[in-house]
Amino acid sequence: MDLHAICSSETARHTAFPVTRECVFLGHAGVAPLPRAAAEAMGAFLERGSRHQQEGAWTESRVAAARKHTAELIGADPGEIALLGPTSLGLSLVAAGLPWQPGDEVIYYQDDYPANVYPWTALAKRGVKPVALEPGAPGVITWDVVEAALTDRTRLVALATAHFLSGFRIDVDTIGRNLHERGILFCLDAIQTLGAFPVDVSHVDFLSADSHKWMLGPAGAGIVYVSRDKFDILEPALLGSWNVVSPHFIAQETIDYYEGARRYEPGMLNLPGIVGMDASLELLLSIGIDAISERILSLRRGFVEAVRVLGYRRYIEERDRSPEASDAERSGIITVTHPEKDMREVARRLGTADIAVSLRYNRAGEAFLRFSPHFYNTEAELDHVLDVLERE
Repeated sequence: MDLHAICSSETARHTAFPVTRECVFLGHAGVAPLPRAAAEAMGAFLERGSRHQQEGAWTESRVAAARKHTAELIGADPGEIALLGPTSLGLSLVAAGLPWQPGDEVIYYQDDYPANVYPWTALAKRGVKPVALEPGAPGVITWDVVEAALTDRTRLVALATAHFLSGFRIDVDTIGRNLHERGILFCLDAIQTLGAFPVDVSHVDFLSADSHKWMLGPAGAGIVYVSRDKFDILEPALLGSWNVVSPHFIAQETIDYYEGARRYEPGMLNLPGIVGMDASLELLLSIGIDAISERILSLRRGFVEAVRVLGYRRYIEERDRSPEASDAERSGIITVTHPEKDMREVARRLGTADIAVSLRYNRAGEAFLRFSPHFYNTEAELDHVLDVLERE
């Protein structure tokens, strides 16, 4: 699929992304609508499943393709990819499967999305000490912030590639490289960047992401990456006929796992979801993640400056406008507030105008509007949103 063709032709855009006929959708950091390619692939699966059994050569090839395309997306080997969602499942499998010792420490961020908090804080029941990061601004996690929290008992650092509210995107390579030099494991919740920005797992041990946000896939289909050199230390926490070798479906006296990350998939896979996810991955990869990220950042720049003119301010305005801020730490998430407006009412009015955004809150209970455009959104759509905001 050609990015220019989509952005320059409303016919092509409406065909590839049917949601564009219905509304201006700026909620990709929440639950994204499916592109036509994913809906058609899932429809083909359902049609086949109504005539034959649901698994077969066709689904086997789509599952293999999904592993391949996901591996390509993050710079991994297909054998390091388990096809599991949601994100919280993968993170919980990591928390449950590592051989923790009493007194070990895990570093996390208390104001991350709950899926990347509870698996780590629950480890306190096993004698592990959860250590919460304290960045100077919400979600702004740099290597300096991480380093300040490290001790000789730190076993793992668990971070999100981008914060779900502030949108700050971490430097995965720098943090991961520095942690590995110290022998510390690194786990990522990648759901807020995967499919929109490049993610490289060269210095990452574990990663989890559902496909229903920036990957434009169906809810409940996702990926779990486990670096091959960590298979020996990450014990599969869920067991079944799919990941434990059971010839002719006969349980054995010993537990031996299948090769690759399949060892973390205990039972029947979410086949319709994986088929849809793979179709969306093919679409994204055909355009190119670099081109997609450049497009998102371009849309973002104009929109952020325009809403500032209207009196709106970013959730991390001071950081966003500081001299050291750069596109490398910006994501597709634009979270704003206004000193004189009720964000709940603004969100309601946007919905009435068929503009889909997210209403989100911080720990203090303050309401914010979160805009999250993807590559197929247009400048004309954002101008329309600004017109509605100006009338508020």
